[in-house]
Amino acid sequence: MFPFRVGQGYDVHQLEEGRPFWLGGIQIPHTHGAKGHSDADIICHVICDALLGAANMRNIGYHFSDKDPQWKGADSKILLSTVLKMVRQKGFEVGNIDVTVVLQNPKLNPHIPAMKSCLATVIDISEEDISIKATTSEHIGFVGREEGIAGHCVALIYTPGVLPNK
Repeated sequence: MFPFRVGQGYDVHQLEEGRPFWLGGIQIPHTHGAKGHSDADIICHVICDALLGAANMRNIGYHFSDKDPQWKGADSKILLSTVLKMVRQKGFEVGNIDVTVVLQNPKLNPHIPAMKSCLATVIDISEEDISIKATTSEHIGFVGREEGIAGHCVALIYTPGVLPNK
């Protein structure tokens, strides 16, 4: 088995007026928040999916079903912590995380340092190993109409102390 593995995560959520808006482990002031079974933190969700995919452990919905009342309103940082334990039990560590959020409003750049700080604590890696980028969809589609949010993530995991054959 190669000691480096890459996983990809993708998620979308509807936005709903009056809901709290959790993103990257922090609450962001906004009139709308993401709708979901848990707190709908799309950044935590795509990181979970990327890590699970890299470790060949299926996806977030498989481990945290939206049919299970245990996860209703759950803090997505708890889901992420649980996924990290699972990935580490398989012998992997997290190398780096690269997230892209697609959202028309609010503007996320002012919140990215706080998100990186929060996630670095949860994941137990350096903020330098977490990239969060924000973009819009230029007013096209459900994101452009401010009906929803989308997120993408790529994650690298590795087996500590093992080097690939040359």
